[in-house]
Amino acid sequence: MGQGATFGGDEDATSIHRRGDPDSSGCPFRGPAFATSQGAPPSVTAKASSQAAHAANHPGTLVAQGPDDICNYTNRRPNLHRGSQGRAVQQAQCYLNEAIGASLAEDGDFGRATRNTTRLFQQCADITVDGRIGAQTWSFLSFWANQPDTPFDC
Repeated sequence: MGQGATFGGDEDATSIHRRGDPDSSGCPFRGPAFATSQGAPPSVTAKASSQAAHAANHPGTLVAQGPDDICNYTNRRPNLHRGSQGRAVQQAQCYLNEAIGASLAEDGDFGRATRNTTRLFQQCADITVDGRIGAQTWSFLSFWANQPDTPFDC
């Protein structure tokens, strides 16, 4: 385990991601496609299942993973917070730069700028805003950073 990196769940990792359907704020993350499966009404869960089936039948809409990842510092996704250091922080900084057009130095130091940029991203994504990068934030970051038409406006 790298310095400052911890493992465990500080966020809900069961989200379904799909670009589009912006809500009234204009943020493309929000809307029924981004409901979590835990505690969601049956209609939302059914819609999410339908969207997942659609994505599986249309592979052109799936995000590349692995060697086609836009950022290739590491494939590890530990929980990160201010003070964390290493290649996973560089990965997160690269994702933030790609996803929202941030201009973070990809220096592997999770400092004030990385925390504030993470908070901005989380707010736009309508996920828990805590300035930490856990399972849910990693999921949203990797998805949006690997979209061909990024950056988007938060």
